[in-house]
Amino acid sequence: MTISSVSQTGNVAAAAAPKSASSASPSTSASFDSLVASLKGSTGTASASGTTADGAQGEGEDRFLKLLVAQMNNQDPLSPMDNAQVTSQLAQINTVKGIDKLNATMQKMLDRSQSGGTTDAASMVGRQVLVDGDKLEVKAGVPVKAGFDLPAQAGAVRIEVLDAKGAVVDSSVRSNVPPGLNLLEWNGAAGGKALAAGNYTLRVTATQGKTSIPAVPLTAATVGAVVPGANGQSLHLGALGARALSDVRGYL
Repeated sequence: MTISSVSQTGNVAAAAAPKSASSASPSTSASFDSLVASLKGSTGTASASGTTADGAQGEGEDRFLKLLVAQMNNQDPLSPMDNAQVTSQLAQINTVKGIDKLNATMQKMLDRSQSGGTTDAASMVGRQVLVDGDKLEVKAGVPVKAGFDLPAQAGAVRIEVLDAKGAVVDSSVRSNVPPGLNLLEWNGAAGGKALAAGNYTLRVTATQGKTSIPAVPLTAATVGAVVPGANGQSLHLGALGARALSDVRGYL
């Protein structure tokens, strides 16, 4: 057998009717405070009816201005509203607006980043990648690339190739194999004789002394397409189906 190591690797509320100049409107003040609280609680969300936060924010700003005018019209002239209070109220509504704008900007940046990630991943089309799997596809005259991943160093690693009936057709042993990704290449022959084209199985057994090391066999596949999705990009790998980009262990 020739198995060679390659490398490691809200609705608008009507304004309150003016009261006498001798008293303030506690209900208006309470409504104003309630409005600000509701605006804070709804920032960046959408209603069950499908109304976006931007629409709700526009209605909220209109309500805010009407309530502020109502408060000023109903204030006691002998004890007018404190300037600090008005400034604080204006600051609160501006803070809510600022948070909404920041959320919108961040969402645009995220969408652009995801779009760019798909474009970058498109360069992988036609290349081979390593993913979890034990399948080896033998084609006449074409070396088979594969690999395995070790969580820790192994004193000995036995690499076996099995045919469709489960019989071992070729094997080799490596010593003092480092942890991580290890690549291998098989010439599709056994005992100097080329084996029939078809599908074979890779089996990797690793040990460190008397302790077994859980080796993960890796199979190589050619990327046929890159498709964006809700959970990121996925790669179409022919017979292996679609795999997430995060499933790729190595590139060949």
